[in-house]
Amino acid sequence: MSPAMDAPNAPGWLTARPIAHRGLHDRAAGLPENTIGAAEAAIARGYAIECDVQLSADGEAMVFHDEALGRLTGESGRVRERKADDLRRLAVAGSPERVPTLPEFLSAIAGRTPLVVEVKSRHDGDLALARRTAAVVAAYAGPVALKSFDPAVVAALADLAPGLPRGIVAESRQDDPAYAGLTSEARHALAHLLHFAESRPDFLSWRVDDLPNAATHLARLLGRRPVMTWTVRTPDQAERARRHADQMVFEGFRPD
Repeated sequence: MSPAMDAPNAPGWLTARPIAHRGLHDRAAGLPENTIGAAEAAIARGYAIECDVQLSADGEAMVFHDEALGRLTGESGRVRERKADDLRRLAVAGSPERVPTLPEFLSAIAGRTPLVVEVKSRHDGDLALARRTAAVVAAYAGPVALKSFDPAVVAALADLAPGLPRGIVAESRQDDPAYAGLTSEARHALAHLLHFAESRPDFLSWRVDDLPNAATHLARLLGRRPVMTWTVRTPDQAERARRHADQMVFEGFRPD
């Protein structure tokens, strides 16, 4: 069976509910992104949750978006330079919320809503975070999917987390500094899903302002891969998501 026609592992719950970007966060209300409080707010409104994980110095998966600590904690340095117990004590955005570990985050959610975990990567071949994330979610009984911008991580998760839905996060323009170390050929492959035969994602997670495009259209039409789209913040983006994707990752409004 060809890669384009194999049956993806994309259960219906993956796109059944709008997905709250980093939880239903509201800094003004004391609920910063990627915190247990933001997750609880999403659960209370019936939304699924998307979160990010970064690796601590001692190998724990921490629920945190940035590599650097400054924007969210006011601390200097990077997540991977601090041990998990140190990170767990840091206040997020001056709130009572602390930086959770992935095991703590899963324990709080306890299967009450679907969770999509984005495994961060520096595109350097390091799979330590992917391995730890896979080990943590292996013991979780609730609906969970894993995704990454890095095709090598998505490919590795097929063996590290067998049976779990795996997705590629992508955008059609690689203008973010995170791509600075990649060759033009690698960026082209990311923009056009040319790594598909190696990564074999079960779903796509594509930037909303880049829809529609050939990669997502063909993935839905021929490959039966659902497309979630990020990050939807405006009515125009919500309409684009409705027309060209199967579910939205949203923030800043309530898609009720």
